[in-house]
Amino acid sequence: MIGTLFDRPLLQRLFQLGALATRGMTLGVRGAAFDERGRVCLVRHTYVAGWHLPGGGVEVGESAVDAMIREFREEAEVAVNERVPLRLHGFFRSTAAAGRDHIAVYVAPTFRLLGPKDPDREIAESGFFALDALPEETTRATRERLREIAEGASPAATW
Repeated sequence: MIGTLFDRPLLQRLFQLGALATRGMTLGVRGAAFDERGRVCLVRHTYVAGWHLPGGGVEVGESAVDAMIREFREEAEVAVNERVPLRLHGFFRSTAAAGRDHIAVYVAPTFRLLGPKDPDREIAESGFFALDALPEETTRATRERLREIAEGASPAATW
């Protein structure tokens, strides 16, 4: 009887929505773009403290790579060379909030700057910083991801 109920499209959809509500997760991306001098691009948001790697949420119907390409452009005016694939550094579970958030971190092998990023309602400031001269307010997770990338270390499991 149960098997025949789930053969109906509406009931299948309701079951899937219920599963999403009880076991849903979010997927975000962050990206490291290093300029020719070895400096990394960081952004400071208007709504959260600290300096971060550019990034954001993956939209419905969007791949993580496409989201990272979009976020680089929106947050830092970084245009990724799409002929040279982004390199996945790691996939992390964020322990903040409900512990359902996951973050894919990419490294951009090549890119070009479209111009300086003007502040807007989301990004207060962006810039390139030497790894040994990061802003004091750079977040712990950002520092750890940059250390892993710079040292070729295996990524941690959690953000």
